[in-house]
Amino acid sequence: MSVAHFDEIADAYDDSLPAYVVEHYLQKRTDFIRANVPTGASVLDIGCGTGALAARIRKAGYQVVGVDPSKGMLRVLKGRAPSVDAVAACGMTLPFADDRFDLVYCVAVMHHIAEVAGVLRTLREIVRVAKRGGLVLVWDHNPRNPYWRLLMARVPQDTGEERLIPEEEILAGLRAGGAEPIRSQQLGFVPDFTPPRLLGLAARIERIAERTPGLRRVCAHNVIMATKL
Repeated sequence: MSVAHFDEIADAYDDSLPAYVVEHYLQKRTDFIRANVPTGASVLDIGCGTGALAARIRKAGYQVVGVDPSKGMLRVLKGRAPSVDAVAACGMTLPFADDRFDLVYCVAVMHHIAEVAGVLRTLREIVRVAKRGGLVLVWDHNPRNPYWRLLMARVPQDTGEERLIPEEEILAGLRAGGAEPIRSQQLGFVPDFTPPRLLGLAARIERIAERTPGLRRVCAHNVIMATKL
């Protein structure tokens, strides 16, 4: 993962996918967090990028800190949501004390870290800064979904250096860090090429796919939640 590359694309990053598809997934993730974490909790967004989700979580009533190694991305975040604390740092070496946050999450981050040792180190750090009994959420690309290779080949944030991280690797890394997974599922089935007029239909198909054994295994994202022991 090149920090300089993300600095360069920061201003164009939010335009890499259709706004209505982005909105669908922002709402999906916000709803997921609201269903599992009490309002007002302290939240750390690792690899927050331009802060689209961090801003939404802050608006929902949480105390949010966003961490990203790209100062270009954080500049966009501060313009979008000044009330979100923005910290320039790498997920592998978080500048926070142990047991600090009620929820620590990352979305579409692990595949950019890519290297096995880096992924493990980041997962350990994520767990370290979560409170005892607090929650950790990893929401990343599902390697079983065949469409990712096509999409990643044409969005500016992906350069070919990425690695799609298997569900089992994330589960093992969280356990190694001292967290116990309590939920692991596959969510998301709306592709970026969905026409606006068909988004409602695509969302209904998504809900069916998420509940259908076999089919749900190829949904877009591995969504793994764990509690710190």
